[in-house]
Amino acid sequence: MANFDQELDASGLNCPLPILRAKKTLAAMEAGQVLHIIATDPGAVKDFQAFAKQTGNELLEHREEGGKFFFLMKKG
Repeated sequence: MANFDQELDASGLNCPLPILRAKKTLAAMEAGQVLHIIATDPGAVKDFQAFAKQTGNELLEHREEGGKFFFLMKKG
């Protein structure tokens, strides 16, 4: 797993809450910083892909492990 600047644990939250929390967290971060997001909602994969395209943030990677979804998003 790559290095990241901040972590957001959105486990147990259903859409759109993980996206809303990520948006709020990213807003407080500097451009180029990386946010590590942990989610349990399977819909989060498509949501974060769409969110990245719409906002100009870069989804560096996402993976699933043990029913959890992990995302690395770089602020644009």
